[in-house]
Amino acid sequence: MVLVTGGTGLVGSHLLLKLAMQNVPVRAIYRSVEKLEQVKKTFSYYTTNVTALYDKIDWVQGDILDIPSLDDAFQNVTHVYHCAALISFSPSDFNILDRVNREGTANIVNMCIAKNVQKLCYVSTIGTIGRTSTSLAADEETEFNRQFANPYAITKHLAEMEVWRGAQEQIQVVIINPGVILGPGYWENGSGSFFKTAHKNYSYYPPGGSGFVAVADVTAIMVQLMNTDIHGERYIVVASNNTYKEVLEMISRAMNKKAPYKKLQPWQLQIGKYLDLLRHLLTGKPRTITHSTIHGLLHPTTFDSSKIIKTLDYTFEPLENSITFSSRIFMKEHAE
Repeated sequence: MVLVTGGTGLVGSHLLLKLAMQNVPVRAIYRSVEKLEQVKKTFSYYTTNVTALYDKIDWVQGDILDIPSLDDAFQNVTHVYHCAALISFSPSDFNILDRVNREGTANIVNMCIAKNVQKLCYVSTIGTIGRTSTSLAADEETEFNRQFANPYAITKHLAEMEVWRGAQEQIQVVIINPGVILGPGYWENGSGSFFKTAHKNYSYYPPGGSGFVAVADVTAIMVQLMNTDIHGERYIVVASNNTYKEVLEMISRAMNKKAPYKKLQPWQLQIGKYLDLLRHLLTGKPRTITHSTIHGLLHPTTFDSSKIIKTLDYTFEPLENSITFSSRIFMKEHAE
């Protein structure tokens, strides 16, 4: 039996679809019934056989912070895909990020040890890959530095340390460090904001860029790694390094919208940071523009995926293919 945590998220739902289509016995953890509807919707983007595939999954209600529910979920499990995480870049959310991302991962690792799980695949982030001070691309050996890291990256780095602890306890582990993951259906958070931004015809785009990858590539690589004898390794999973301007232009083109053409200047970002702080103080909503955010925008890093390409002889899907597919779904769901 294969267990998937975070099965109602972007990566988890796509992974479940892939495993169900391959007839892999799979169990998934969910927290609320409402989130299960998004999984069905995600399945519907790719198949008309939604109900049959969805019913192949053994759904267990639980939480990675709730040990008794994990004990139920881990019964007869041999392989675990740990996709569950909390994403926030707001310093005020550090404690809850630490609980979910570090402590939650520690719980998963402890259950893997206790239940003699054969292999664990952990979905981390390129945020835990160190930044380079030169034009050279960062790779898996580039040392992580907390100085300009956001709270999410820090807690995911701590979570990776828990996974490596599991490796020392004889659990076979692999870690993937995907870039910004693009895919359909989760428009209200994460990379979904790119599609919402392009749809609104904003004139401004942020400076900098990042590594990007289609969700289909992420899940394909996860499954391939789990089906090999490879363990004790981590892999950057980035299809291409792009500026945010380039990505927004691709989405705008796919939506037949006007692309943003004005780059936000450093002084505008600084003003935005203080306005964002004021909004946070007045409303309690998480901050989105912080010191670390601005530093990342003004000092972008490129990422080297050659290790995973060589290991699996893997060819990434062109990013524009995924963007076009996702944009069409977005437009259909947001038809005026």
